[in-house]
Amino acid sequence: MTTALPATRAAKGLILTVCCLVVVFPFLAVISTSLADERQVAEAGGYVLWPQRPSFYAYEAIFEGGVVTRALLVSVGVTVVGATLSLLCTTLLAYGLSRPGSLASRPILMVVLFSVLFSPGIIPMYLTVKQLGLLDSYWALILSALVNGFNVIVMRAFFLELPQELLDAAKIDGASELTILFRIVLPLSKAVVAVIGLFYAVAYWNNFFSALLYITDNSKYPLSLILRTYVVDNATIGTGDATQVPPQQSLQMATLVVSILPILLVYPFLQKHFAKGIMIGAVKG
Repeated sequence: MTTALPATRAAKGLILTVCCLVVVFPFLAVISTSLADERQVAEAGGYVLWPQRPSFYAYEAIFEGGVVTRALLVSVGVTVVGATLSLLCTTLLAYGLSRPGSLASRPILMVVLFSVLFSPGIIPMYLTVKQLGLLDSYWALILSALVNGFNVIVMRAFFLELPQELLDAAKIDGASELTILFRIVLPLSKAVVAVIGLFYAVAYWNNFFSALLYITDNSKYPLSLILRTYVVDNATIGTGDATQVPPQQSLQMATLVVSILPILLVYPFLQKHFAKGIMIGAVKG
């Protein structure tokens, strides 16, 4: 292998630096604006790149108002419960489809593939949720996105990569299918389980459209819908009894920071499994 010329290495480093700045710049602007005061926001025309007098008044105001705090708890609850149930259902379905001789495995797999290619649409989903009596319920946010066909296919492909001899040996020793799944298969599948769990958690956390369709009670709004209402619709954010009211732009950016912070805190613990889970799960169809 030939060594790259210094000019080539310098050009690559420059390109990577520019790409990193392009990615970091919006995050820096959001955080800086959330910490800026009204005068600096007005002087910068809306977005501040570096706050001269940083303060946490915006964060204190949104949490004192109660709306963001309640929405944050709703999002955490829906994400934890939804991601856990989705991961359990996806694992059971993918393992059943990966086992040879499973009852109706081929037709069920075709249904899963069909759901990936063709979505049901808004009106049929709404009518289904309405007929089940789930409108204005947290279960509408969870059950409407319980199983994702793409995640099932990825996990099934990973299970097919496991040594069949190992599973057969466990079955000869008298282990049931559930015992094989939870005692042998899952410990060998930490990478793909972590990746699929992250996919579901991010999907539940960022899903505002289901809440917009199925939830009418404002007290049940998740954080993503509150954020959409404040930023997109430019609604006024309640600040409770805050003695100093920050600028609306700072309040909006503080809400945005609160909404992305949990995912940023969770991702580093799963990052080492991310690439491995996707690559191995995509080898076999």
